[in-house]
Amino acid sequence: MTTRIALVDDQALFRAGIAMVVGSQDDLEVVGEAGDGDEAVALVESTRPDVVLMDVRMPRVDGVEATRRILDRFGDNAPRVLVLTTFDLDELAADAIEAGASGFVLKETRPELLLAAIRTVAEGTQVVAAGATRAVFERFRERATAAPGAEYDRLTPREREILLRAAQGLSNAEIAEVEFLSEATVKTHVSRILTKLALRDRVQLVVYAYEHGLL
Repeated sequence: MTTRIALVDDQALFRAGIAMVVGSQDDLEVVGEAGDGDEAVALVESTRPDVVLMDVRMPRVDGVEATRRILDRFGDNAPRVLVLTTFDLDELAADAIEAGASGFVLKETRPELLLAAIRTVAEGTQVVAAGATRAVFERFRERATAAPGAEYDRLTPREREILLRAAQGLSNAEIAEVEFLSEATVKTHVSRILTKLALRDRVQLVVYAYEHGLL
């Protein structure tokens, strides 16, 4: 299957470069572009991408607000949002993750790593710029205001263990190994955890764990 990509960035030359890199891949296709976050919802509406590459800093409507609008408008049918930023510890990138983005990468990332990030996000896994993961999520710990609520109480003891493993960044295969479970069983547990906590994907699971002091 071909993964459909939409680009939102105020720099036309940068968009052209990304479009060239993405377009060189048989399994990826650029289906539309926008020069401002204000156009992002309409772009998603008209092109129905699987992944949106979103510049986090734009003059009128930034990537955080654009991400929030996309998630609010399309809900469970929203595309994955991968934020592009110049700074590896960008506060706006952390805000975009909290708003629903599936991660962020640096604009200076090598083409092969950007392509890998797009594919990873399309599969439903979070991506955070190398070296910034812990620092970014520590910001959510600093914002923590309350212990987990009633939704957390609905998790079984096993699901709580899986939640912590996933929040630590372990893949399904790695969780399966340390918990002595099959990978399919882990996948089922993760799906149930997301449903019970009303979370969209694994990156939101990580945010949840940090914001509620579980890590």
